[in-house]
Amino acid sequence: MSTSITGKTAIVTGAANGVGLAIARHFLAQGANVVFADMDEKRLKNEVGKVTEDDSPCRIFSGDLRQKLTVTNLLSATIDAFDRVDILVNAARQVEVTDPMNPDDTTVETLLQQNLMSALRLTQMVSRRMIKQAAEEERTDGQIGSIVNLSSITSRATHPDLMGFSISAAALEQMTRSMALVLAPERIRVNALAFGSVMSASLKRSLKDQEDLRKEIAEITPLRRIAKASELADTVQFLASEASSFMTGQVVTVDGGRTLLDAIHRSAH
Repeated sequence: MSTSITGKTAIVTGAANGVGLAIARHFLAQGANVVFADMDEKRLKNEVGKVTEDDSPCRIFSGDLRQKLTVTNLLSATIDAFDRVDILVNAARQVEVTDPMNPDDTTVETLLQQNLMSALRLTQMVSRRMIKQAAEEERTDGQIGSIVNLSSITSRATHPDLMGFSISAAALEQMTRSMALVLAPERIRVNALAFGSVMSASLKRSLKDQEDLRKEIAEITPLRRIAKASELADTVQFLASEASSFMTGQVVTVDGGRTLLDAIHRSAH
C-alpha cells in the first residue's frame, strides 16, 4: 500500500509551532490540502503566511478549539476551501505542571479540556462529515477517512509534576481505542502516536539555557538522541495513509526506546 496523501484534505491542529507545524508542513509538501489550525493567530501568520489565494492548497484557521462553535467553524472553513476532509490530526497539546496535593489546582480539568475534549469533539464532527461524503460519493469500499491523535509517553511513564498531562494523554489514548471501534464499521480508522523528546522550539530554548539537558535526555534514551519533528511527521503520514489500512485503535510509540527503561526523570521533556 502507498503512503501517498496527494490530493487529500487534512486538518492539523496545534499547527502554529512544534510537532503540529512540522506535520502540517510535511503534509503540504506531500501534496495534500492542509488547514493549519491553532489558537495563536499571530504565530500562524508568521509561520505559514497570510493565505488569500483561492487556489492555494493551504489555509490557516485560528480559534479556541475548546469551544464547540469554534470546532464547527473550523470544519465549515475546511469544507468551504476544499469541499471535503479526509484526514484529521489532533496535534494540539498543552503541557502544564500540576501540584498533586493542592485541591485548588485546576490543571487536570484544564488539560482534559484542551488535550482530550477538543480532540474528541473534532473527531466526532469530522467523522460525521467523512461519513456524509462517502454516502454522497456512493463509496462502498476502502477507507473513507483517517484520524491520528498525538499523545505522549507520559501516559505510561510519568512524573508527579506532570500528573494532569499524563492523565489527559492516557484519556486520549483510551478515546482513540473507543472511537476506533465506533468508527470501524464506517471505514474510518483512528490511531494515536505517543512520542518522547522531540527537538521542538521549547526544547531548543531549554537546551540553550541548560547545557546538561541534552546529555541527560540522551542518557535515558536508548537511541541516544532527540527525535527530529520530521520523524514524527513521517509516522503520522503512514498512519493517515492507505499504507496502514488494517490498523485502527493502535497507539504507536516513537520515543527512541525510552519507555523500555525506567520512569521519566525530567518533568519538562
